[in-house]
Amino acid sequence: MVAALQSLYRKGRDKWLFQLRDSEPGVVTLTMRRVFILPTRAGLAFAVLLLVMLIGALNYNLGLGFALTFFAGACAVADMYLTAKNLALLQLAPGRVQPVFAGEAAQFELHLLNRGRQDRYAVWLGFQADGAPRHVTDVAAGASSVVLLAAATRARGWLAAPRVRLVTRFPLGLFRAWSYWRPDARVLVYPAPEWPPQPLPASGAASEDGHGTVGLDNFAGIRSYQPGDPLKHLAWRQIARHDPALGGQLVAKHFEGGAVAGLCLDFAALPLRMDLEQKLSRMVSWVLEAEQRALPYRFRLAQHDYGPALGDAHRAACLRALALFGQEGAQ
Repeated sequence: MVAALQSLYRKGRDKWLFQLRDSEPGVVTLTMRRVFILPTRAGLAFAVLLLVMLIGALNYNLGLGFALTFFAGACAVADMYLTAKNLALLQLAPGRVQPVFAGEAAQFELHLLNRGRQDRYAVWLGFQADGAPRHVTDVAAGASSVVLLAAATRARGWLAAPRVRLVTRFPLGLFRAWSYWRPDARVLVYPAPEWPPQPLPASGAASEDGHGTVGLDNFAGIRSYQPGDPLKHLAWRQIARHDPALGGQLVAKHFEGGAVAGLCLDFAALPLRMDLEQKLSRMVSWVLEAEQRALPYRFRLAQHDYGPALGDAHRAACLRALALFGQEGAQ
């Protein structure tokens, strides 16, 4: 009970003190109220040095000692102002995020815009949960900079961008200014493909040559050999020109117009003993294999019934349905 109350207290305190929000849509400007600054270890040591210099100047009544002490103190005050200004009034905006498979790192694209007339140097960025920021960038006056931050993915579905921390110690390193930002961005995480992949379903599979009975005369070109291609489709004339010992690769003839006789990827046809996530992983591996082998396929999952079709749009629709299956907001 006490631990829960302490957690609620820290969460409320951080939200009020650091202006932490769940997400901030659109372009966000780091106002001075959102920039916090504290002396670094070097800054604390410099303060001790100033105190020693001041005591020495007082004891020995040194005019030059007073001048040097006050000049060094003025430099520290100027450094504090410039450090805070190096971060303040920066504008932040989220960029595009490409879908990934579970277990892969999601790359969040973040844009830093500098509308002012002063260059910004040594701005460090990183997700708060990852500890000290490890990405640094400079933003020229009137320009912008793009930073890619990687976040680990573990489960399928939508993954919101974690909270970002921005830190700077420019120019002298006596002070550290920082701020927080929660980008309004999310990435779609597909289920991880099953490994090792299982063969495509036997019902509606391709014929022996991997194509239907229509369109075998529509020669479309040469492509790289893929496991499962029939020997009679190998482009022997092109293979003979390249020595495999010198890096040559097998190639096969590609035909268009043929269609697989009713290749259907049906979620309901999977064995009942399989776990839900295992079923989704198998469906993902089948979709990827059918796309790789250029086999038009029909996709069935609950209320989703797509195809038969082939291509990036069809693949994306199938993988999206698998990623959001059974989750709130799947529509």
